[in-house]
Parts: sequence; structure tokens; C-alpha cells
Amino acid sequence: MEKTVIVGGSHAAIGLAARLRTLDPEAEITIISSDPEIPYHRPPLSKAYMSGKSTLDQILLRPESWFEDNRIILKRGEFAAAIDRRGKTVSLSGGEAISYDHLVLATGARPRRLPEEIGGHLPNVYTMRDLADANLLMKEMKEGRRLVVIGGGYIGLEAASEARKKGVEVTVLEAAERILRRVAAAQTADDIRALHQAHGVTIIENVKISRITQDDGLANGVAVEGGEVIPADFILTGIGVFPDTALAANAGLLVDNGIVVDEYLRTEDPAIFAAGDCAAFPYKDNRIRLESVQNANDQGALVAANIAGQNLAYRPVPWFWSDQYDLKLQIAGLNTGYDAVLTRAGPREGAHSHFYFRGDELLAADCLNDAATYMLTRKILESGKNLTKAQVANPDFVLKSALT
Repeated sequence: MEKTVIVGGSHAAIGLAARLRTLDPEAEITIISSDPEIPYHRPPLSKAYMSGKSTLDQILLRPESWFEDNRIILKRGEFAAAIDRRGKTVSLSGGEAISYDHLVLATGARPRRLPEEIGGHLPNVYTMRDLADANLLMKEMKEGRRLVVIGGGYIGLEAASEARKKGVEVTVLEAAERILRRVAAAQTADDIRALHQAHGVTIIENVKISRITQDDGLANGVAVEGGEVIPADFILTGIGVFPDTALAANAGLLVDNGIVVDEYLRTEDPAIFAAGDCAAFPYKDNRIRLESVQNANDQGALVAANIAGQNLAYRPVPWFWSDQYDLKLQIAGLNTGYDAVLTRAGPREGAHSHFYFRGDELLAADCLNDAATYMLTRKILESGKNLTKAQVANPDFVLKSALT
């Protein structure tokens, strides 16, 4: 009976365990999760859970009984302290050592924090990554209070949306020349900026933070270059994440903006795989990480198949989504390296999509309340077919015909 140990308790880990149990009914599977809770969906934390539309029970990845029913050992609130690659064991912070035949590192990513010297350590300066973060923010979000969001990425903007729904006054500060600079075209950023401004959010771009001001040990504002202080009752920092690679690096595995894996998601040690936000894998001519649920789920399932001997390569067509107010943004593909963006109206009023191209190659599309275009674009990308600039620019062209 082979033993698989999974370090991490989120989407990649649970998807892997579920798939491996199907492929190998006799495998011994252990999940080591530092989170004290039963594993849960992360995306709803800044969306439906924070809005009160979903309870914790409703966002669990699996009910507690599922682990027992499927003979999967879940060690909650446990930290993997070290890997002995020669002895094939994982040591836990409490002193226990667990042996493995296959080890999977699904350690995810950690939020970046502001430096302590400028006030990043203050107790009402939050990040948004796990259930504890969401619960703390929910307690703060009361009508009339003031929130400053530092960072104009999707996590910060989603939190801003939920705060405004609760009557919180919101200011978003972005250091770059515009929001969503790293992940989206100016056209998408313009749409989302206008959406937030229509809901009363103040967005200040191209602004540098000097420090967080405080009173009696609590943050009470954000000082920016030029001397202005923006008052705040609480602060959310959404300035990105970094892959959690310490365990891998300490075990001598190759790390380069993530745990380096091959196309089969194996590290340089054939007994050790990595999956999810922490894995740096080959994609086209680059090595990338993807921070998405789809990527975590798909990589987990693929690692399970490879542990079971199928030897499958990972060939993703990435997709993402974001919910803000009444907007559902759905993203098909990966826009890295684009040199042109074309906008096309969708079939419903107000729906539209921004298509990313490199030359005449379709890379991705941002679809705003445009689910039909999103699904067709995904199918086109997954099929290996192409949609040209001329076709997108022609309002009479039927996108579905690109699949024939």
C-alpha cells in the first residue's frame, strides 16, 4: 500500500486526494493542513461569504464526514516543519514524523504585508487570504466606517465592493499608474474603475504611501507622498502574494518564484510533486505560476493521475473570475505578452468583452457580464483553433463559427 502525503489544505490538496482515492482505492492518503478549519473554498471569502450570502458550511470543499468515509487522514492545524528526502519522511511541528512514498507540496501562497516600520503590523491593518482574515474584516465592515484599500488588484477591489454594499466609505490607493496594471488591459481597468466610482468608491492611482498613521496603537489613516493623510478606521492591504516555498527550499529543492516542476508537475526529486499557487511550471516558452482555483484543481487532479502511473503532462487553458457589485468578470486564457486589445459587444445589453492578441494569435478575453462570449472563447482556446482580429472586429461574425 503506497503512502501519499499532501502538505497544504486547500483546493489542490483536496482535489488531489479525491482523484487519487478514485484511482487507487487502497492508497494511504494524509493531508497536513496548517489551517484549523475543515478545508474551504477561498474565492467566496471576498465575495459571497463576506457579503453574508454563504455560510462556512456552504463553502466547505468537502464535509467533515467525507474525509472519514474516504479514509483520508486530515491533520488540521498542523505545520510541516521539515522534509527528509533520503528517509522519505515529513516532520511536523509537534514532533511527529510521517513517512511517504509520494509527497505533494500544495503549500500555496502568502499575502505580502507592508513593512512594520511604516505601520504594517498594526492590528487593524488586514490582508485577505483565509477564513480568519474574512471574519476579521466582516466585523469591521459597518455602515459609516472608513476603509482604505492599499492595492488596486482583484482581491482589494472585491473587498471594496463588499464594503460599499455595507455602507462603508472606501478609498482605494494604487501605486501604479492605474488599477489592475499587472493583470488586465487598460480597457478592463477603465470599466472597473468606472463601476467602483459609480458606487461611491474613491480611487487614487499613481500614489505612493509614506506610512500608516496611528493613534493609541491602532491605524487611523494612510499618509501619502505630498503629505496628505487619508483617514481610515481600518485598512486592507492587497499588494499581491508570494509562493510559500520555505519547506521546499529547506529540503534542497529548486525554487525560482515558486517550487520548480516539470511538465508532469514533478520536482527534481521524482518522489515529490508540487501543485497550486506554489508551483512554477513550464508554459509555452516560459515558466509561470498561476494563482487560481482552476489551476489548483486541475494540477491536483493531474498529480493524482501521475502518482497512479498515468504520466500526464499539464497543458492548461487558464480561466479566472471576479464578482464586484452586479458585475461578473470572467477571464478565459492568459494575456501574457499581448500587443493589441479589441473590444466587442456581447449579445445582451451592456455586455462586452476585451480580446487580447499577440500578432493575430488570440491569447485571452476579459468578458464583462458576457457569459456566452466567455464560454465560446474558452472553447476556442481549448480546441486549439484561432479567432482572428478581423473576426472579432466584425460585429456580424458569429464567434461560434470559429469552432467549425
